[in-house]
Amino acid sequence: MVLRTFGASIAVTVVALVVALLYGGPEALVLCAILGVLEVSLSFDNAVVNAKVLERMGDFWQKIFLTVGILIAVVGMRLVFPLLIVGITAKLGPVEAIRLAMEKGDPEQAGTYGYLLNQAHPDIAAFGGMFLLMLFLDWLFEDRENTWLSWLERPLSRIGKLDQLSVVVASVLLVLAAEFLAEDKAAVLLSGVLGLVTYLLVNGLGSLFEGDDDEDPAHEGAPHIPGAAGRGPSGTAKAVGKAGFFLFLYLEVLDASFSFDGVIGAFAITSDPIIIALGLGFIGAMFVRSITVFLVRKGTLNEYIYLEHGAHWAIGALALILLWSIGHHVPEVVTGLVGVGFIGAAFASSIAARRRAAAHGEPLPTVDA
Repeated sequence: MVLRTFGASIAVTVVALVVALLYGGPEALVLCAILGVLEVSLSFDNAVVNAKVLERMGDFWQKIFLTVGILIAVVGMRLVFPLLIVGITAKLGPVEAIRLAMEKGDPEQAGTYGYLLNQAHPDIAAFGGMFLLMLFLDWLFEDRENTWLSWLERPLSRIGKLDQLSVVVASVLLVLAAEFLAEDKAAVLLSGVLGLVTYLLVNGLGSLFEGDDDEDPAHEGAPHIPGAAGRGPSGTAKAVGKAGFFLFLYLEVLDASFSFDGVIGAFAITSDPIIIALGLGFIGAMFVRSITVFLVRKGTLNEYIYLEHGAHWAIGALALILLWSIGHHVPEVVTGLVGVGFIGAAFASSIAARRRAAAHGEPLPTVDA
């Protein structure tokens, strides 16, 4: 199963490393490998959340996510997105933006590709930070039977009964970030509001059409899981039709939000867009997709009951780091270690819970739908 799931990613990695070697020699090969490891370490929590959503999608939309979604992740986010940002920031046409990118200028030198992308970082961080923050807060304020950090999660779930509390909290944090961290307050506020609205729109449309599909006769064969209609796309009922499309759209926006820090951080390692596309896209994005598939097929989220909790706490930390990075540089290694720390702690807690249940002859607590 491991070879079948990761075989394509391993093959793509080998090809990408060979291309990097032919393109720029041993140095390019090493940089490509470093970027691949960076992307996987930053996005493991992304894979866990992706798996939770992917297991709800019908077979058709799962295949779309694993095929078309790969193209969007590799070509769209790791190659076209940086070019688009630089083009908009510097008011350049597509040809000029590509030419500037291929010059591989110093990110510290004004007017270069890396410099222009770094200048756009506050707006990018505000958009991605708000999207991820809303995802985290909606999960945090949701009432769940199974909790990990119970001393904190249970009181917050009770407070979460206040309507639209996540929107209020996220908006307050955005205003504070814009006021005290941003040089261009208006631009950061606008980007943050767009991130918040994007989350609400995609999430709301998914819930709306999920309800329509549940009433569709063609959907009658899909399994019904109690609690699957809860807030946010975190249940496990199979979504088809329009609901499947909006879950796919949700996953793509989520993946994009997770990619922001990696794309920007890559320029601290190299300003070569080809190496960045090979490392972040072809190696990193492929392995993140393979990890997602492995988690779904192996049923890992059901076996390790706190893994989803750790991923969401990592998402919350990443959202706050993105907002903080509007005014301060945060090393990529810090971002990666925070995510790995939460995932590792949740994994260890899951193993301990399994052992306690086995020792007392009790069933393992179920994962919330």
